[in-house]
Amino acid sequence: FVTGIFHLKVPETSHVGSAIGRIRAVDPDFGKNAEIEYNIVPGDGGNLFDITTDEYTQEGVIKLKKPLDFETKKAYTFKVEASNLHLDHRFHSVGPFKDTATVKINVLDMDEPPVFSKPMYTMEVYEDTPVGTIIGAVTAQDLDAGSSSVRYFMDWKNDVDSYFTIDATEGTIATNELLDRESTAQYNFSIIASKVSNPLLTSKVNVIINVLDVNEFPPEISVPYETSVCENAKPGQVIQTITAADKDLSPAGQRFSFKLSSEASNKPNFTVHDYRNNTAGIETRRNGYSRRQQELYFLPVVIEDSSYPVQSSTNTLTIRVCRCDSDGTIQSCNVEAIFLPVGLSTGALIAILLCIVILLVIVVLYVALRRQKKKDTLMTSKEDIRDNVIHYDDEGGGEEDTQAFDIGALRNPKVIEDNKIRRDIKPDTLRFTRHRPPAEDNTDIRDFINQRLQENDVDPSAPPYDSLATYAYEGNGSVAESLSSIDSLTTEADQDYDYLSDWGPRFKILADMFGEESYNPDKVT
Repeated sequence: FVTGIFHLKVPETSHVGSAIGRIRAVDPDFGKNAEIEYNIVPGDGGNLFDITTDEYTQEGVIKLKKPLDFETKKAYTFKVEASNLHLDHRFHSVGPFKDTATVKINVLDMDEPPVFSKPMYTMEVYEDTPVGTIIGAVTAQDLDAGSSSVRYFMDWKNDVDSYFTIDATEGTIATNELLDRESTAQYNFSIIASKVSNPLLTSKVNVIINVLDVNEFPPEISVPYETSVCENAKPGQVIQTITAADKDLSPAGQRFSFKLSSEASNKPNFTVHDYRNNTAGIETRRNGYSRRQQELYFLPVVIEDSSYPVQSSTNTLTIRVCRCDSDGTIQSCNVEAIFLPVGLSTGALIAILLCIVILLVIVVLYVALRRQKKKDTLMTSKEDIRDNVIHYDDEGGGEEDTQAFDIGALRNPKVIEDNKIRRDIKPDTLRFTRHRPPAEDNTDIRDFINQRLQENDVDPSAPPYDSLATYAYEGNGSVAESLSSIDSLTTEADQDYDYLSDWGPRFKILADMFGEESYNPDKVT
């Protein structure tokens, strides 16, 4: 060695297997005789390091075998021996052909992340624990000389982590939601710790929380819920062995007990025999059963567990009476078998059912035809009524038809409201005979019209039947205005009726009667 002591400075964060320094021994030989082998002399601190030879430079490369910790040990000292790899036996007597040097390694303090007190944490909590209950805590420390404070937080990866919270300062873990063991029996998540002085330096630890079961579900009968008994069964015969199932996580030594309910214990049909090994047998208590008397029996069985608090449930077992042979082999349990001894075969039952179906079809067809016939009759009647309405829809006969319309309606439209008899349809009553007294000479036309008005008001058969709306308001909006001189503001002598001659032949009689030359109120009849 050129020098007898080598000083190296190594950071405590150096990785295992990494090269932390080099030393060199000088050999004036050449070729194979110059190859050097380095070895660490056993002693203080040598077990944390290893040394190899660089075949190109013949230097000794010191490597780290175990992690360093400044807070645990700050310096290491050990010796390294260098020797020729190839020795010539002829020169053994000349010298040992090796040399020793001392290596001193100083560990440098580095800013490291916090360190948890355990590599993994396991905790337990009962289901249905109230929200906010503390179930455990994690602890991490800063082992550096500066000793910074530590903060904790959840490593959120999925929604499962939301069931718990952690106190950032104390590291205590508490429930954040109600837990259900039947839904999730175990939770697995990570907690991260970081230094307050350097939040980038973090460490992580895994936390496992096991949810403990609380006895909240009663036991139930395992399938099947239905069994059978032979008609020729004997008393004390076991017809079914039942077991129980519990949705809760059954603890070691869990026991289930079986018994009849109180209301069924007094009935002489069946009983339950508890074998005290979490099973029970259903036994008969009668000498034979009859399907004709009772086909089904319902047996209430009470099952109780041994957990705390005790849970129990009543389960109904259906027992069907069946026909069996002498060996107890079931031959038939259906309803059809009850009728077979009477003499009705399967073919006979099918024939009876077919006859019933055919009768039902005939009845349905008959009812449908009757309804169709009634419908056709109603349609014909409706068409006749419609034709009748169209048939008498005609106008009045004009001024010469003195019976065509009720002129009183022209003078007083309120007659429509006062007279409740409809004039738009033909009345069913017999036509009243009109008694028309002869108009006296020199009778005022007003009295004549009023007389006719009263006659028509009391005559329900006065035609026309559908022209009331047509003539009820005649004169409104007409150029000729009203044709009547009744209620005129002036006297009859002041009226000018010459314009009637301009209305054509249909008003010729009126024009002659009320014309200027021929009109004389005293002669009008």
